[in-house]
Amino acid sequence: MAEFKNAAVKSMVVMRKAFRTIDNKVSESYGPHNLTATQFGVLDVLNAKGSMKIGELINSMLATSGNMTVVIKNMEKKGLITREACPNDRRAFMVSLTDQGKAVIDSALPDHIERVEEAFSVLTEQEQEQLIELLKKFKNL
Repeated sequence: MAEFKNAAVKSMVVMRKAFRTIDNKVSESYGPHNLTATQFGVLDVLNAKGSMKIGELINSMLATSGNMTVVIKNMEKKGLITREACPNDRRAFMVSLTDQGKAVIDSALPDHIERVEEAFSVLTEQEQEQLIELLKKFKNL
């Protein structure tokens, strides 16, 4: 790695490399279920929070609306989610898990969680808590 005089730049490089490594390890859990990382995220959020407007889903996942439109259409074609006009706001659509989508996330989640835990096992539980607190400092940038 090139020498960085600026600790902020070095921190960013190390953080990106760590994220890429963790993401590669964890993303192996999506393949057997024919899901992309974004599709898995949609299923995970809807499973945890229930039906929501597309805009809320985009905010929950930190995704772009253009990308999410394609993801939602593809997931709808696969029968994993439904998209219906919002009863309170005709301009918005509500997205919900189908029974098939619920079955897929229920099947995929245990392996995903195991891979996340395995990836983070390089840190002690105390170090994981410290990491959480450190990363929270970026919340309001």
